[in-house]
Amino acid sequence: MHDNLYFQIQPSLNVDTKYIFVTGGVVSSLGKGIISASLACLLKARGFRVTIQKFDPYINIDPGTLNPYEHGECYVTVDGHEADLDLGHYERFTNIQTTRANNVTTGRIYQSVIDKERRGDYLGKTVQIVPHITDEIKRAVKALGNTGNFDFVITEIGGVVGDIESLPFLEAVRQLRWELGSNSLCIHLTYVPYIAAAKELKTKPTQHSVKKLQELGIQPDVLVLRTERNIAPEMRRKIALFCNVAADAVVQSIDVDTIYRVPLKMHEQQLDQIVLRKTQVPIEGEPNMGPWMDFLGKMDAATETVTIGLVGKYVELQDAYKSINEALFQAATYNNHKLKLIYIHSEKVTPDNVAERLQGLDGVIIAPGFGQRGIEGKFVALKYCRENNIPTFGICLGMQCMVIEFARDVLGLADANSTEMDHATKHNVIDLMEEQKSISNMGGTMRLGAYECRLAPGSKAAQAYGADVVRERHRHRFEFNNEYRDQFERAGMACVG
Repeated sequence: MHDNLYFQIQPSLNVDTKYIFVTGGVVSSLGKGIISASLACLLKARGFRVTIQKFDPYINIDPGTLNPYEHGECYVTVDGHEADLDLGHYERFTNIQTTRANNVTTGRIYQSVIDKERRGDYLGKTVQIVPHITDEIKRAVKALGNTGNFDFVITEIGGVVGDIESLPFLEAVRQLRWELGSNSLCIHLTYVPYIAAAKELKTKPTQHSVKKLQELGIQPDVLVLRTERNIAPEMRRKIALFCNVAADAVVQSIDVDTIYRVPLKMHEQQLDQIVLRKTQVPIEGEPNMGPWMDFLGKMDAATETVTIGLVGKYVELQDAYKSINEALFQAATYNNHKLKLIYIHSEKVTPDNVAERLQGLDGVIIAPGFGQRGIEGKFVALKYCRENNIPTFGICLGMQCMVIEFARDVLGLADANSTEMDHATKHNVIDLMEEQKSISNMGGTMRLGAYECRLAPGSKAAQAYGADVVRERHRHRFEFNNEYRDQFERAGMACVG
């Protein structure tokens, strides 16, 4: 996200580190990550040092080996950790660079405990969920607060209260609440459905969700009610009464046209003040949201539209390309345009329909991915874009497809391919990285994290960045084969990074 959106990092206000736990109930995908990021945004705008972490209850060590249909986008941190997509929201809303400490799974917790048991760290004791697993979870929470001189550590617990997988995390939260006292609080996000036939909003699911949390020994301090319709004050007071929550600590999160309005909606309902008051931190002035308001002003004032086609094989699952979508939206906004993003399924692109599918686009993104499925449609789209001079950007596998298409259709290397798709290709213009050839494990073994890249001065990439040296995050095993570099450059494809 463009730096102008952010407020300057100010010195810590020297309060004891406060720990905020965000839980969810009723249904998943309510937006715990957006609420967590919005609160972090507001607290940072008040001058506090803030960080956020996500606890994911699944047993995978990380989401790196998960299919996008299972978990959406795999977000890569600067230190090379494959993480949950919510970390992208955290970074976009706060400009904080996340690391492996900001995303912890059940798999990592158990792996750490089992490693300690094998080393004999537990001195022969029986290793159990309580205290060993819960202690490891608590250590991960506190370690983040201790290492960064943070005023606030926001911890989002993945899943929904009542899930078996979440129980150890919630038990750790229960223990931490007692240990930390007023230096901690719990925000519970629930859903208030509207029953169209009855023309009523229903509070019972929220009551049951809070009751379940209370059964686990956790009393929420703040309720955030996710809703499509306005919840009347008397209904919020009813929820407060039945859930043992102060009436002024029940706020609603109603649908908005963009996630970037959520921090302002939360501030309108004083979520940041509620948190400060309940953690006994003095409330001084208002958050500096000027740059954020400027961004929204640009978004609202834009009259021209830029139309971008995203060609990929996961387009029916928009979370698979979440960071790309947000980057395009922000780039359009900062250039005073509205974004019209058209998803184009690469499996459905053929030579017969490519002109129709790509008609009227100002630019095309060829999306990342793995494997053979949908790749031929990407080649067709790339050839059409190249021959019709449509601005095109290939990311990861998209870039590799650009190289293969150029080799086949311009250099005349008809069987050019990536060794990912064809181990026996005679023209391996994309090949497995040398250091990857001895690796057998799939998880966490790609080139991952931020790497420095030197750009050719005067190249389009250097002009776009306004710099000759940049750092971008990687997640790949295959790369351009430099043995073909001279052939490509003689034919007009410049290798500039």
